[in-house]
Amino acid sequence: MPEPWYVVAVLAIVFVITVALRAVPFAILRPLSESRFVMTMATWMPVGILAILAAVTFRTSALAGHAPHALAAAVVTVVVHLGAGRRTLLSVGAGTLTFVALVNLT
Repeated sequence: MPEPWYVVAVLAIVFVITVALRAVPFAILRPLSESRFVMTMATWMPVGILAILAAVTFRTSALAGHAPHALAAAVVTVVVHLGAGRRTLLSVGAGTLTFVALVNLT
C-alpha cells in the first residue's frame, strides 16, 4: 500500500493537469474569438463531423444489410434539419430514431 503523502501528491498532480487541460482551450480561444480561422472552423467542423459519422454509419449499415434503413434515416435527417430551422440535435435524433425503429421493426 502506498504512503498517504504519495497518494495525495498523485491526486494533486492529476487535479492540476485536469484543470489546466480544461481551462487552457478557453484561455486561448478568448483572444482568437474574432479570428477568421476560428469562425470558419466553427462553421465547417460540425458539417465535417456529421459527414464522417454518416459515412461510417452507411458503411456499417451496408455491411449488416441495413443500407435501405440507413438511406431512409438519412432522408429523414435532412428533411427534419431543413424543415425545423437547422436544429442539428433534433435532426440527428430524428434520423437515429428512424434508423433504430426501421432496423428493429422490419
